[in-house]
Amino acid sequence: MASIQASWRQVIDASDIRRSSQTISLASQDLLIFGGEIEPRQPVDNKHYRVALTGGDKEEVSILEPPSAPSPRVGSASTTVNGKTYLFSGRGGEAMAPIDEKGALQVLDSGNDGKAEWSTLAPANLEAPFPHARSYHAMASDNNDTLYVHAGCPEKGRLADLWAFNIAERQWIQLSDAPGPARGGASIAYLNGRLYRMNGFDGQSEQGFALDIYDVQKNQWSSKTWDGVGGPSPRSVSTLLAVQIGGRDMLVTMFGECDPSSLGHQGAGRMLDDVWAYDVVDEIWRRVDVVGKKPQARGWFAADLLPSKKEVVVHGGLAEDNTRLGDVWTLAF
Repeated sequence: MASIQASWRQVIDASDIRRSSQTISLASQDLLIFGGEIEPRQPVDNKHYRVALTGGDKEEVSILEPPSAPSPRVGSASTTVNGKTYLFSGRGGEAMAPIDEKGALQVLDSGNDGKAEWSTLAPANLEAPFPHARSYHAMASDNNDTLYVHAGCPEKGRLADLWAFNIAERQWIQLSDAPGPARGGASIAYLNGRLYRMNGFDGQSEQGFALDIYDVQKNQWSSKTWDGVGGPSPRSVSTLLAVQIGGRDMLVTMFGECDPSSLGHQGAGRMLDDVWAYDVVDEIWRRVDVVGKKPQARGWFAADLLPSKKEVVVHGGLAEDNTRLGDVWTLAF
């Protein structure tokens, strides 16, 4: 396959949407932003910030205050299935502890009328096991009826667990743990009956040089590794998305923190600005050549896939100078 090229387009840069450790979701051609922080360990609010992704380079930010919105939080994770966004846990409250909702998911239905409504989806059996409350975990879905929650940071330590939630049956099932070490800030993506996991921070160092693959049917993990020049370098708080490039299914990862701050969550480490694509058939990484102006390096940002599955949207995050970013970009392949 020839070299991969892509182009960035800046949609907006606005102070209203400066933040890191937030979640985003897509409603038609609009981007909805929820949660996050500007000052460390201080959740912004529980409003929605809507940005149109079409129609020009300067889009307005509108603020929605839907009823029954979840409590303000940072380090949450979400995934979208059939037009609904499912959000699990995060960190908030006066003590900034993991938000324990007893296995329930917060569900955002943005509909087609420009409104946004939240509801709570609790497990059918409240006595059955469910994933611990956590932050800086990862979520994905099979785009049908199953959500996946992986790893992250509970009250103490880090996790390596993997859980599946069946939406129709409202049931959690614990699956096989991922290969260690336990970590926060990992990234996962679902593609063709497999979950792919990479990167994260284990409390001592950034993880990398491995793509861990979970076979849903076999409930088994395997790993593909590479040397220091054969793919992306170790990092955390980045992203992993299943993208269509030239008619092929590929995984795309970008940005992230590669060297943590000595101040922990109070500071910014060294950030990356690279983009990589992994061909799941040829099992090879290729660096993506981007043309034109591009976003600055960052971690702790939010990213998602546009409906075409050929374009990625990126919002905000933490810059290397420890400032929160308020820009929105799209990357077209």
